[in-house]
Amino acid sequence: MTTLLETLDGGTRYLEKRGIEDARRNMQMLIAHQLGCTRMDLYLRFDQPMEEKDLVPLREALKKRGEGVPLQHLLGTVWFHKNEFKTDTRALIPRPETEELVEMVLKLPDLPEAARALDMGCGSGVLGLSLASAKPAWTVVLADVSPEALALTRENAASIDLANVELTESDLFATVDGPFDLIVANLPYVPETDRPTLTREVMHDPDLALFGGPDGLDVIRRFAPQAFEKLTPGGHIALEIGHDQASHVARLLQDAGFTAVEVKSDLSGVARFPFARKS
Repeated sequence: MTTLLETLDGGTRYLEKRGIEDARRNMQMLIAHQLGCTRMDLYLRFDQPMEEKDLVPLREALKKRGEGVPLQHLLGTVWFHKNEFKTDTRALIPRPETEELVEMVLKLPDLPEAARALDMGCGSGVLGLSLASAKPAWTVVLADVSPEALALTRENAASIDLANVELTESDLFATVDGPFDLIVANLPYVPETDRPTLTREVMHDPDLALFGGPDGLDVIRRFAPQAFEKLTPGGHIALEIGHDQASHVARLLQDAGFTAVEVKSDLSGVARFPFARKS
């Protein structure tokens, strides 16, 4: 009978041959998910025989991963900030950089104790729901044009039992009532011309959540002046953008009337997070 270690080694080789980065970690995660344990638990169970009832679904998951289906979709959940969220094809897979944005937003000065915040283009809801979880006195509105994404947000809000959130289906601010003390957004910003260069994994995200027109900024161009109108005086805005869009987005925010425009860098040194205020 095949042992856990033999299954791990064989699956790792399979994924490596199919160009999957960090193949061993991927295989560890798939096995741990199937067995209902942690990755660290596997080290204590290397000699354990693998039962066919576990091998059959594991082989299917391994095949899908080798075809480029994202690991997060196969696991069904992802840890983000301090909560576990459901993730699937209805919305963008949460990225680690967005967790950095959450921490930056939570450190903003001058926000009211009972702030009213908006997560525009919320996708799976991880950004807005993380803020709502960290700040129970806030009211956080989450909006998205996609009913499928909003359904996923609703499931995630229910799973962490948040009472301080409101959800609305809206094309940007069409059905969103302000004003807000804070608006955060991780809007589509990938240029359409980048489509051929994207990985198989990224292409499992919805087009609606990825692409922002020829230069990636079509949605942000519409968003900036509307967001300015919906902010309270002194209110903050915080965005996530592409690696080479900082100067363009900063200008869009300034043209919309924002002041104190600053693009903060992520942990890799990439200028990724524009912050600004309404005077």
